[in-house]
Amino acid sequence: MAANMEQYAGYLFAYFKGERYEDGEQVYFALSEGNNALAWRELNGGRPVLVSTMGEKGVRDPYIVRSPLGDSFYLVATDLRIHGNGDWKRAVTAGSRSIMIWNSSDLVDWSQQLMVELAPEGAGCTWAPEVFRDSSSDVYHVFWASMLDSDHLGDEAEGYHRMLYATTKDFVSFSKPQIYMDYGYSVIDTTMIEARGKVYRISKGRNIIQESGDSFDDLNYKLINESVEQPYLKQGEGPIIFKSNTEDKWYAFIDEYVDRGYIPLETTDLSSGNWALPEHFSLPASPRHGSVIPVTQLEYDRLLERYGG
Repeated sequence: MAANMEQYAGYLFAYFKGERYEDGEQVYFALSEGNNALAWRELNGGRPVLVSTMGEKGVRDPYIVRSPLGDSFYLVATDLRIHGNGDWKRAVTAGSRSIMIWNSSDLVDWSQQLMVELAPEGAGCTWAPEVFRDSSSDVYHVFWASMLDSDHLGDEAEGYHRMLYATTKDFVSFSKPQIYMDYGYSVIDTTMIEARGKVYRISKGRNIIQESGDSFDDLNYKLINESVEQPYLKQGEGPIIFKSNTEDKWYAFIDEYVDRGYIPLETTDLSSGNWALPEHFSLPASPRHGSVIPVTQLEYDRLLERYGG
């Protein structure tokens, strides 16, 4: 957070609601009850805040990042609509190679939608884009999961997702995509956070895995938990990770997609890989894969004024 910014006063949760609803694959907002990261109110009367009018006209997995100076925001999302067709095979092997982007200076007034092709030719999909910026750099790493062409030319069962990335300074021009994580089996939904000189990655592999490294580009990430969600959840995906505004605590929201939806876990030591289930929590109705960012009192009040509770 920039030195001239006031202390954070709460959190903004951006998410989608899922393909069960006609307008579920759009961007929804919820606001925490002050700095309580385990109590939330839906904004805009539970209606979408941003609606895609481009590509597949559905967006999933919205991720918001704040600029280094704290005065602007970028929202990236998956270009995908499953409602009305249910065709996951097409989505994986012949889906969009683009992501959707919006930007804002205040979290309430958003730019026109931008559609940017990021995945290489032959990629089957471009899923769950997220953004990581090293605290000492003005370069953003945008990373996502793709099924590559070589994976589905033959036996479909042999295919798997890899994590790819590209860099940008302005979210208009991007570098050539490169493979970031290739584990020989599908890894998707990677999310990252920097803390105490380390970078922590949480991803959806065979289970929810947690790793630690020294930087985004570190080639020797260490596995510190091969099943973050157990024993608290049956199966998980779409992990979200963020730090408490008020104490040395971190939260991981994990989507138990086979049952209850998002369940929060918490830890006071990211390096341990040990997580606990809070005794009480109240999340928005039907949230799916999204992101949580801290907001100042001014931003908090502005979101309430514009979108209501």
